[in-house]
Amino acid sequence: MSTVHQPDPQDRPARLTVGVVGAGRVGPALAASLQLAGHRPVAVSGVSDASRRRAGELLPDVPLVPPAEVLRRADLVLLTVPDDALPGLVAGLAETGAVRPGQLLAHTSGRYGARVLDPARRAGALPLALHPAMTFTGTPVDVQRLAGCSFGVTAPEELRLAAEALVIEMGGEPEWIGEENRPLYHAALALGANHLVTLVAQSMELLRTAGVSAPDRMLGPLLGAALDNALRSGDAALTGPVARGDAGTVAAHVTELRRHAPATVAGYLAMARATADRALAAGLLKPELAEDLLGVLAESDRRTPGPGPEGGPRPEGGPGAAPHSGPPHPQAPGSSPGTPPGDDPTDPTEGPADGPEGDPR
Repeated sequence: MSTVHQPDPQDRPARLTVGVVGAGRVGPALAASLQLAGHRPVAVSGVSDASRRRAGELLPDVPLVPPAEVLRRADLVLLTVPDDALPGLVAGLAETGAVRPGQLLAHTSGRYGARVLDPARRAGALPLALHPAMTFTGTPVDVQRLAGCSFGVTAPEELRLAAEALVIEMGGEPEWIGEENRPLYHAALALGANHLVTLVAQSMELLRTAGVSAPDRMLGPLLGAALDNALRSGDAALTGPVARGDAGTVAAHVTELRRHAPATVAGYLAMARATADRALAAGLLKPELAEDLLGVLAESDRRTPGPGPEGGPRPEGGPGAAPHSGPPHPQAPGSSPGTPPGDDPTDPTEGPADGPEGDPR
C-alpha cells in the first residue's frame, strides 16, 4: 500500500478562480473538471434556458452573470463559444476594457490557435487554446469522459507548461499543435469523427429499410471491431468488397442504394474510391481487380445525377463528381450538428460549436 501523502486539492498552490463565457455543452464540463482539481468556478454566462439548466446541473451555486462580469471575477476565463463567434467576442471584450492584465484566457475552438486571442493579449491577457478532442452531451457524464481525453494545445512558448498543466488537471492528455497546423488538425478530427456519425446514421437507416429491427445492436460489435482494428493497424485493417476488388458486389450495392436511398450514392462512391486508392497503395487490392472495380465506380458516377459548378452539369471525374448531400456544415469535434432545442441561436456565447465542441467544441 502506498504511503505517499496525497495533498488535499485545496492545499495546492496557484488555485485559480474560473469563469465560463458560453454555457454550452463544453464550458460547464471543463469548469467542473477544474473544480475537481481544486480550482474555484465563480461565474458563468448564458442566456438560454438550456444553458442555464446545464450550468445549474454541472456548476450548482455558481452565479450567471454577463460576460464582462465573468472576466472581472475570474483569474482563468474559458471562452467556449462557436468558432465563428470567437474573433468578434475577443475583440469586443478587449475594446470594452473587460480583459485584465495577467488574466488567463483560454478558448476551446479546434479551428483556431492562440493568435485569435491577440486583441486580448495586447490588453495583457495570457492566451491559451485548449481544444478537447471529444464530443459533449451537456451532462455530468462529460466530466468523466475527459479522463484520458486528448486536448489540442496551442499557446505562446512561455505559456506552454501552464497550458499543459491545466489539461492534465482536467484529466486530459495535452497534445501540442503548432499555430499553423490548427486548421489541418481540426479538419482531421472532423473527417474522422463527424463524418463517422453521418456514415453510421446512414447505415442504420439502410438496415431498417432492409428489415433489421435493431440496427444499433447489429452495428455495435462490427463498428467497434473495425475502429479498434483501424487504430491498431491502419490500412491493413481494410476489409470488404472494395478492398477485395469485388466489382460485381459494388455494382449491386450502387443499384440498391440508387433504388432505396439515392442521397447516399454519391457518398458511397466517394468513399469507395478513397478506399480503393488506399487498398491499392497498401498492396491489398490487386491491380488487375482494381481496373474492373474503378470502371464500375466511374460508370456509376456518370449515372449519378447532381449539379455541377454554378448549377451546370456535373463534370465526369472532376470537381463536383461527388456532390455534398448532407448538412451544409459538418459537426466539429466538440460541436453539435445543430442548435439543440432551447438554445438561443441569437446569443453569440451559445450555439452549435460550443456543445459538443466549444465543439470538438
